[in-house]
Amino acid sequence: MKADVGPTPPLPSGKAAPPARQSQKEATRQRVIAAARELFDTHGYEGTTIREIARHAGVAVGSVFTTFASKGEILSEVMAARLDPLYAEIDRVMPHVRGSTADRLRTMFAVHFEFEARHVRLFLSHIAAAYDWTLAPGVRPYGRNQRLREVIRETLRRGQAEGDVRPDADLDEVIDLLVSAYAWTYRLVVTSNADAKAMIAVMDRQIGLIADGFALRA
Repeated sequence: MKADVGPTPPLPSGKAAPPARQSQKEATRQRVIAAARELFDTHGYEGTTIREIARHAGVAVGSVFTTFASKGEILSEVMAARLDPLYAEIDRVMPHVRGSTADRLRTMFAVHFEFEARHVRLFLSHIAAAYDWTLAPGVRPYGRNQRLREVIRETLRRGQAEGDVRPDADLDEVIDLLVSAYAWTYRLVVTSNADAKAMIAVMDRQIGLIADGFALRA
């Protein structure tokens, strides 16, 4: 299935048209990303091959490799485009969330679960790629995407400033625990077909346990 490519908009006066080869490469790139997004969401990371992505995109396998170095790099591009709107929403919402640090973390992760539930198999592919030891350092599977860690760190630092997170808490360790708990909770999709509400309830309890470790001592 080939994606439709719309007409190229006119360029401002005095601007040279881009080379045809560059335009064709960008069109191929967009077809590959669209095809890969659909296949990762239906077949999973391991179940999707470069050959299948090429066939679904209507391009040659060689064209895929001239645009992307690996399947992992394609997934990184798919997820980067998908996650940008999520973090725009997180950035908008989080400064206005009230309550304890644990409650703010629960709200933040609930937003994540509700968002990823729309295409949960795609997110499972994102997690699965984290265990592909052949990925190049520049590829960004789950765990290498720094934006989630930054949001958690900002929330914990706010808690330190407000006095409900210990000033000596190892924030990197707390972040690792929360990021791990979040990914592990998605096993429930596979084992019990859990929806966002069920996973949020589990994560809420796990956040409570982790918060017991970073809370100020009485």
